Amino acid sequence: MARAAPHGNNQPPKIIIVKKIVGEAGGGHHGGAWKVAYADFVTAMMAFFLLLWLLGATTEKQRKGIADYFAPTLIDKKVLGLGGSGVLGGESILSNNKLGPKAAAAPIASIGIPVAASGGARSGTGEKGSLRNRDARAEDLKAFEAIKRQIEAALKSSESLAKLASHIRFVPTQDGLRIDLVDDADYSMFAMGTTVLDAKASDLIGMIAKSIAGTPNTIMIRGHTDSVPYGDPRAMNNWMLASGRAEATRRRLALGGIPEQRFERIEGVADREPIIAGDPYDARNRRVAITLLYRKGVFGQ
Repeated sequence: MARAAPHGNNQPPKIIIVKKIVGEAGGGHHGGAWKVAYADFVTAMMAFFLLLWLLGATTEKQRKGIADYFAPTLIDKKVLGLGGSGVLGGESILSNNKLGPKAAAAPIASIGIPVAASGGARSGTGEKGSLRNRDARAEDLKAFEAIKRQIEAALKSSESLAKLASHIRFVPTQDGLRIDLVDDADYSMFAMGTTVLDAKASDLIGMIAKSIAGTPNTIMIRGHTDSVPYGDPRAMNNWMLASGRAEATRRRLALGGIPEQRFERIEGVADREPIIAGDPYDARNRRVAITLLYRKGVFGQ
């Protein structure tokens, strides 16, 4: 299309050409989306080869450090070592490393472990390494039985203490012989809500002290209460009462001739271990337990 030149001007007319461009669907060669996919593929391959290089260029210890760095939770290295808390604890299946939590599973460390993972007939009782001497345990069992018979005989022979025979119980436990001094609805070893021993209970504990004075076993004393609360638990509560009664029992045993070094533990557990679990307010839950502990072996003896 030609446009007429301006009037009085000899310049040639300007010619404007209009061209219609029809675009191709997809931008030609299917557009540029394939370039993005290819770039992602190249990036993934680079990361993969970088991982292979790291696995080949680092030691087992360094790989554990890298794994711990990217762990999603905090790891207690003092407990778990450098491994972590996964299925294998940071160890590879064939690892011989002695730093992780599975170090004992390594072939070298497993040489001394029996195939059945159990000891022999005298496991843990060898002459040079016993924590609890079985011979001494057998002697303790005989001594405990003799103490039980002696206390029962003393109760029968004493008119004043015979009535307390139903308040004393002998219970064999895994720790030793436990002697329970138990209250009931008609009688309490201590004045209600206090650590003051009743006169007869004091005589009973003194008699027990004489019976166990000749044994070498250490002693644990544990105080128990019922669930009856105090008005102001900040001033006094069952924890304080249980501990105080255990200590009062210790003092009475000491007055009866038990030396201080024989007392191993003095505890108060309040109402947390009731005898009558269905009724925590039952008077029989109030008690003091005196346990003669089995003797512990000495390394090398």
